[in-house]
Amino acid sequence: MTTKRFKAAVIGGSGYGGAELIRRLLLHPHVELVRVASVDFIGEPLATVHPNLEGRTDLKFEGLTPGEAAKGMDIVLLGLPHKVSAQKMVELMATGARIVDLSGDFRLRDAAVYKRYYGADHPVPQHLTDGTFVYGLPELNREAIKKAKYVASPGCFATTIELGLLPLAKAGLLKGEVETVGVTGSSGSGIAPSPGTHHPVRAVNLRTYKPLDHQHIPEIVQTLGDAGAKDVAIRFVPVSAPLSRGIFATSFVHVDEKVSADQVKSLYAEMYAKEPFTRVPAKRLPEVVAVHGTNFCEVGVQVGDAKDGKRTIACFSVTDNLVKGGAGQAIQSMNLMLGCDERTSLEDVGGYP
Repeated sequence: MTTKRFKAAVIGGSGYGGAELIRRLLLHPHVELVRVASVDFIGEPLATVHPNLEGRTDLKFEGLTPGEAAKGMDIVLLGLPHKVSAQKMVELMATGARIVDLSGDFRLRDAAVYKRYYGADHPVPQHLTDGTFVYGLPELNREAIKKAKYVASPGCFATTIELGLLPLAKAGLLKGEVETVGVTGSSGSGIAPSPGTHHPVRAVNLRTYKPLDHQHIPEIVQTLGDAGAKDVAIRFVPVSAPLSRGIFATSFVHVDEKVSADQVKSLYAEMYAKEPFTRVPAKRLPEVVAVHGTNFCEVGVQVGDAKDGKRTIACFSVTDNLVKGGAGQAIQSMNLMLGCDERTSLEDVGGYP
């Protein structure tokens, strides 16, 4: 593994995801966080927005263009909003820096699907199909990420649901319709307050949003297809829950009755046995509190009895949406790109409860 010191910049660092990126970069032994660019709080210390950084760094938010922020950097962690990231990518690429993009702008390979779910024509559609960006899910694309200069980091729901279904996809057991319900915390809605994330409403409520129409659906379908799923369709209903962070996804898969519970459980155990951040609990099913504040994903399955020639598998998966579902996974990809141990600055196991 490398002992080189790399220079890094965070662009768009005033949100919750930016806070997690900054915190873990400051802990990194091989990466120096040089600058944090933002359109908000320019000239203010990072701790003005992220109080957990009080006394930890003298860095301030800088009002730089993406190109200026990336100049002279080895790696850029890009936290710009969807549609904005794509507009700035040409100037960012011109700097020569490696890039991990946390937006959804380069995850899909079909420009028409991008327009359907993100509501805009893609400004550089050639980069969706020419292999410029590698999809940053290490459990599926680890070797490609190591060689990549540009990585499109997965979405939070997408990461959680994909990891819950990947063993079935790779075994050729995932086909047809999959029904998924995903429960998510309020930090996934961003730092700007809105009626839907206002505490008095959120803290005592469960509500759905974008049912069957969430922008992560085509990303999940594409990724599971890459892993071996056959003509899969995801019927996904997201649910807003009274959590600050965390995602709990339940996916229902229907397989031939000849597929046994032992076979299914073996698929999960074998696929994730050596994964540093995806684990199958030995004596319980996944739960959010076990991964809160960490880069871990937990997955588990319950296999139903055979009926009418079919058997239902309930697949459970949980992540912290800001870490494995966001900043932590981006840093995991960054580590692979830079030749660092992918676990660097990510191994903490969080607190309980």
